[in-house]
Amino acid sequence: MKLNQFLRGISMIAALFAAGTAGAADITGAGATFPYPVYAKWAEAYKAQTGIGLNYQSIGSGGGIKQIKAKTVNFGASDAPLNPNELGMAGLTQFPTVIGGVVPVINVEGIAPGQLKLTGQALADIYLGKVTKWNDSEIAQTNPGVALPDAGINVVHRADGSGTTFIFTTYLSQVSTEWLRSVGASAAVQWPLGMGGKGNEGVASNVRSVKNSIGYVEYAYALQNKMTHVLLKNRDGQFVSPEAANFKAAAANAKWKPEEGFYLILTNQPGKDSWPITGATFILMHKAQDNAEAAKEVLKFFDWSYSNGDKMASDLDYVPLPENVTKMIRDAWKAQIKDTHGKSVW
Repeated sequence: MKLNQFLRGISMIAALFAAGTAGAADITGAGATFPYPVYAKWAEAYKAQTGIGLNYQSIGSGGGIKQIKAKTVNFGASDAPLNPNELGMAGLTQFPTVIGGVVPVINVEGIAPGQLKLTGQALADIYLGKVTKWNDSEIAQTNPGVALPDAGINVVHRADGSGTTFIFTTYLSQVSTEWLRSVGASAAVQWPLGMGGKGNEGVASNVRSVKNSIGYVEYAYALQNKMTHVLLKNRDGQFVSPEAANFKAAAANAKWKPEEGFYLILTNQPGKDSWPITGATFILMHKAQDNAEAAKEVLKFFDWSYSNGDKMASDLDYVPLPENVTKMIRDAWKAQIKDTHGKSVW
């Protein structure tokens, strides 16, 4: 991946997103910070080809869901998929765009990227406040020979409603019965301890600036900020690293159901190479469109992205969707997204 080139361009891309170039044909969206880097790259290339801009507010999945329900944007974006009942009550449909990974990142002096191994139980116990020092036996026993400091662990979490948090807490709920019972899985939870950061950006910034800290971010942010990731023990008992091949392994047996809004959870999947905190990210749109032309522009953008954006996604260590899945998605657009007269928008 040409990370340095991406980093040089990210400021320009962010400015493009923020400006939104108020043209009539521009697309508006809001929500998840998890896919922001790839949406930014797609938007830059799409604008260069078509002249149509994208004003995307990277405000977190909770904010994106609120804005699409209020019809203040053309689409919402969430890493926490809405279940079929929630979609039906809101008159929404959803579809995935890419698959990525949520990554625990640390700032511990002397610990190199991929050097520290954590089990899911140890990670949950850190966030529960049961493991409070880096040299605790629960960490030390899986890291023989690693010089762990006798220092308190500073926990960092999301402060906003977040699909990244939904994916992270869903995983913790699967590996820790205490976490499931006392905290649970949601886009926003009552954290037992720690400091909050807004967006993946805020968590990354806090971890970088606070010594002996741990947080969780989408993998592109870990790369972008040159952060120290950990290895995690997966469902098959293997310690694996966060990388595109292992996100893909976790999604290998995914069974998408268009009739259920493509609702799917990809955490803690089987497979010796599977990264255990893998998730898809989703776009939310109204089934009945008051502005059919605006809806069509959104679908044209994502259609173009599915056809032309795989390399950009891969370069940022997301996993593009297989062609058979994007065909399912396009078919779902035809069947589900309609104008006020009941005519298909796509």
